[in-house]
Amino acid sequence: MTLFLLRRTALAAVILLIVAILLFSMMHMIPGDPTVVALGPRSTPEMREAFREMMGLDRPVLEQLSMFLGRLAQGDLGQDVWSRRPVLTMILEVLPYTVTLALASFVWAVALGVLLGCVAVVHHGKWGDWLIGLVSIAFVAVPSFVVALYSLLVFAVWLNWLPAIGAGAPGDIAAQARALILPSFAVGLGWVGYVSRLVRAAMIEAMGEDYVRTLRAYGVAETRIVYRYALKQALLAILSVIAIGFGGLLTGSVFAEIVFTRPGLGKMTYDAVMSRNYPLVMGTVLVTSGLYVTCMILADAVTAWLDPRVRSAL
Repeated sequence: MTLFLLRRTALAAVILLIVAILLFSMMHMIPGDPTVVALGPRSTPEMREAFREMMGLDRPVLEQLSMFLGRLAQGDLGQDVWSRRPVLTMILEVLPYTVTLALASFVWAVALGVLLGCVAVVHHGKWGDWLIGLVSIAFVAVPSFVVALYSLLVFAVWLNWLPAIGAGAPGDIAAQARALILPSFAVGLGWVGYVSRLVRAAMIEAMGEDYVRTLRAYGVAETRIVYRYALKQALLAILSVIAIGFGGLLTGSVFAEIVFTRPGLGKMTYDAVMSRNYPLVMGTVLVTSGLYVTCMILADAVTAWLDPRVRSAL
């Protein structure tokens, strides 16, 4: 198991290194003078030259890349262009908001998706199965930003049931929970349909196993077979996909954070792109990529721990 985790960690480090190099290259391929974008068209040549020297833009590209990777290896993501604060500090301030949103979306989406998948298997081939399949496909097809906009319009503007923007007052758990409802609904709705289809497919395969036929021969109730035995095997089969989906929710919260003006990595990345704050853009993208890769490692580790066949195969 230790060797398995070491291989996965080494692979993750290589992936992050490639992401960092590609991100650095793309930042330098953006047309236009970054000093003019940052300081404005009315800035003097002296101001631009001082800015280039401060940001290290006056050095050769390979030297800039070497310095960037060296700082990155030490956990230094650079400084914000405007506030001169460490980028890592700024990211850590908003990271809990994104993780909370992704976790809330993940929990209710997986719970409802698993339930719908089980109900579809119980009514396999009947109208209930077809109805759940239609609803699941509709959930997957609707973009998250459309769900965010319409949920904001209906529940916050028309009905005035829930807050429209913000993350709630600090320390007020009730206000923070209410402010989390609409964003988590918008982010997680698509995953409800996706998880339900995965669970249904995995459980239909599990229901064809020999042990299920044996349970039926002994007169075990069909609902008990579905929820107690087949579901356990199905969840093991799709555990890695669901865990990786949590990483997808971390990166998919951008639209919800923008629409609901909620602090988080997505909102910070959007603001940094609009202001051409390149150190902050690279920092947020790298942290998001790191979170996604970490979710992949955890998914593989849990799957390998539960199923030794996966560990030996990988």
